[in-house]
Amino acid sequence: MKKILFIALLSSGIAWAQPKDRKLVWQEEFNGTTLNEKVWNFELGNGCPNNCGWGNNEKQVYTKDNHSLKNGYLVINVLKNDDGGYTSTRITTAGKQEFQYGRMEARAKIPTGKGIWPAFWMLGANINKVGWPKCGEIDILEYVGREPHKVFTSLHTQDSHGNTINTKKTQIDNIEEGFHLYAIEWTKDKIEFLVDNQSVYVFSPDNKDENIWPFNQPFYFLINVAVGGNFGGHDVDNSIFPQEFIIDYIRVYQ
Repeated sequence: MKKILFIALLSSGIAWAQPKDRKLVWQEEFNGTTLNEKVWNFELGNGCPNNCGWGNNEKQVYTKDNHSLKNGYLVINVLKNDDGGYTSTRITTAGKQEFQYGRMEARAKIPTGKGIWPAFWMLGANINKVGWPKCGEIDILEYVGREPHKVFTSLHTQDSHGNTINTKKTQIDNIEEGFHLYAIEWTKDKIEFLVDNQSVYVFSPDNKDENIWPFNQPFYFLINVAVGGNFGGHDVDNSIFPQEFIIDYIRVYQ
């Protein structure tokens, strides 16, 4: 199935090719029928007792049952339950696959609707030692359904804690339609965010002390869909469920 899709993309002229002068050092193609737990960790529950609502007053509970692997895709299913609650999936590569510098990209199709909040992002591997946000956070893709046709790309640091100053909201009219490529180009000097290979935001501060630039260490990947919350919006449209966040692949080039 995925090979057929790749051939179709080539014939249509869409460029998903390997970046020039780079080597593919890691890839997750989501083949098979179950997630590889030598690569992925599940984060479960509602964040309690230490981080209830996952730090954002989110409404969902994460489970191991809200995802599947089909035809080479990871599908995260976001559901509204009979009791009025919501369930979703959140996975990470912490302690298993961590990277410093390079091009990190994912090809994905986002869920939509008011209250939905999918994300493809990274956290500093030293989070357990220094905490968040001192560890740093790279939000390669965030989408909030209450603001359609927009992609959020952000960085969280100790310097910007409580006031996300290192961020960009980009209007992309067709972002809800089909698959799109979300990527960063990360070097010792800058982080550049791209959507469908078009640059949308660059962070390159002159001062790179530890509070402004924690991006000189390995980071790991996270994929999740939240419901509601401070950023996703507390007004959730229950008619949108179920929703799916579909990830084709993740690739790292260096």
